[in-house]
Amino acid sequence: MDAYDEDSHARSGPGGAKGTSHPDRDPEAAAGTGPGSGPEDGVSSGSAGGPEPGAGSGTGSGREERAGGGGPRPGPGVQQEPPGAAPESPAAPDAGHAGETAHAVDAVDAVDAGAPDQAPSSSPRTGVAALSPRYQTVAALALAVVAVAACVHLAMVFLSVAPANTVTKQHGKAIEDWVYPEFEQNWKLFAPNPLQQNIAVQARAEVRMKDGGVRTTGWTDLSARDGAAIDGNLVPSHTQQNELRRAWDFFVATHTADNRPVALRGSLSEQYVRRIVVMRLYRDDPTSREGVVQRVQVRSSTTNVQPPKWSAERVSDKPVYRLLPWWTVSSDEAAGGVR
Repeated sequence: MDAYDEDSHARSGPGGAKGTSHPDRDPEAAAGTGPGSGPEDGVSSGSAGGPEPGAGSGTGSGREERAGGGGPRPGPGVQQEPPGAAPESPAAPDAGHAGETAHAVDAVDAVDAGAPDQAPSSSPRTGVAALSPRYQTVAALALAVVAVAACVHLAMVFLSVAPANTVTKQHGKAIEDWVYPEFEQNWKLFAPNPLQQNIAVQARAEVRMKDGGVRTTGWTDLSARDGAAIDGNLVPSHTQQNELRRAWDFFVATHTADNRPVALRGSLSEQYVRRIVVMRLYRDDPTSREGVVQRVQVRSSTTNVQPPKWSAERVSDKPVYRLLPWWTVSSDEAAGGVR
């Protein structure tokens, strides 16, 4: 028996199996398939995880084992650092734990982002955006028409109160037709001598009854009816406040003291007052509702506002009337859209 055999028998395990042998003389040991290659040997590679660091088969493995054989061997499943590897820093375990935590947070975020039931729901569309494209186009066109009409109206009103200029000289008739009588501007609130009189518009009518007879109604105080509708009303209508009053102001401004119209605006103001009177009589006068209005007559009752008791000023409290002639009512005014 040579020296190699003696060394080999000296390193045999409890069961008589040989330990690590020289690869040149034992091919099975070099290949890792010999009797000493089991997992309990701790020198060769295990059956599941491949060669372990510092103990795998290969040239010189037996020599390294014999040379440094003082230290304990790592048990099965414990990974040993290969020779020459850099030592781990002290923060390595903490860094690994932080990496696991970051990985878990990223996984949770990915699940939250991909869950369809947790995605933020968009708010429902309202207004024009909720309409179909066709109706959106119609709404846009309607808004454009309203905007253009508003701009034209503001321009006409501005030109009607602006000083004479080239535009008003060339298109004065069109401006007047647009503004008067509904949109006429009145600056009496800022006059040096504000109005100090109460003016009431009254009217009566000749009505053809169903039996063919003609009946004349009594005087109806149209202004008093408007005042009664306004008193106690938090939101009175524009017609109750201004329609009749502005119509009468327009008539007075375009007629002489003997009730003769001045130019075309005089005729327009007369027609405007007449149509309002016929409409109001059909609505408020019982006799007019039973027949057809043939003619109307209008008068104004002007009464001075009495000064306060502590004032030494004295004014008359008797009404002064301005009586207009009878106006013949046309067929369209008598039985048309104003009724």
